[in-house]
Amino acid sequence: MAGFDPQWFATRGFGGHGAALGMRYHAHGDDWAELALPYDERLIGDPASGVIASGPIITMMDMATSLAIWIKCNAFVPHATLDLRVDYLRPATPGKTVIGRGECYRITRSIAFVRGQAHDGDPDDPLAHVAGTFMVVGDVAGMGLNRRIEA
Repeated sequence: MAGFDPQWFATRGFGGHGAALGMRYHAHGDDWAELALPYDERLIGDPASGVIASGPIITMMDMATSLAIWIKCNAFVPHATLDLRVDYLRPATPGKTVIGRGECYRITRSIAFVRGQAHDGDPDDPLAHVAGTFMVVGDVAGMGLNRRIEA
């Protein structure tokens, strides 16, 4: 596949954990991707509250930030999550789909820097912020990217 098309990737299914959670493609731009995590009773962490557990939201944000890296590189480059800090601001609203937006704002020769947020309908009222780093494997500098690769 020449380049990287997140819609094509998503239509083939996320596979594994992402498929089991029901993650879906939502939108993307030049260096960001949005995924949707539809409300599902199987994902509830506390039956008394009906709130989605943190694990599925973390998984979605890890995938959204990964997609952002592939989009920015315009290639399916191997990488591994080194650190993904998640700051929860509030619980997700029961019954609502959670949207996760990941952005890759810088890539060096071996590290991709990402950030993002999750919300359940209002981006101005996020339920979580994320910031992280991924180790990028391979010759990112040789991919002909439309940006400066830093040492």
